[in-house]
Amino acid sequence: MTEENKKKPNPIDIHVGSRVRLRRNMLGMSQEKLGENLGITFQQIQKYEKGTNRVGASRLQAIASILSVPVAFFFEDAPGQEPVGRGFAEDTSMAFAVEFCGSPEGLQLNRAFVKIADVKVRRRIIDLVKSLSAEDAE
Repeated sequence: MTEENKKKPNPIDIHVGSRVRLRRNMLGMSQEKLGENLGITFQQIQKYEKGTNRVGASRLQAIASILSVPVAFFFEDAPGQEPVGRGFAEDTSMAFAVEFCGSPEGLQLNRAFVKIADVKVRRRIIDLVKSLSAEDAE
């Protein structure tokens, strides 16, 4: 490997890092808190999230456990990967969901929504949002 290639992060490492950041933000967890749970510094978390440093298998398993997702979550929609058993429409909706959850509004909505314990209240909120979006479409 040339010196030039060593300095450029691998696209998969960048993708895994971005998924760590996405999930951490969805939970409202700071880099400091995640690092504390892993016994590492927030600077190391920053390097993982940028793809500058590669996350080892055991560390990725620990991150998945802390963030309450399967390890596969970090590889979903990774560059160069063929979607398995999913149609084009599902890929588009997944990309939309990831983009939405990465937006400030999506993060705020997600954080507030997951704090609602009552399933019936959650369903009513979904119905309300659907009815509001239907009004906009008319």
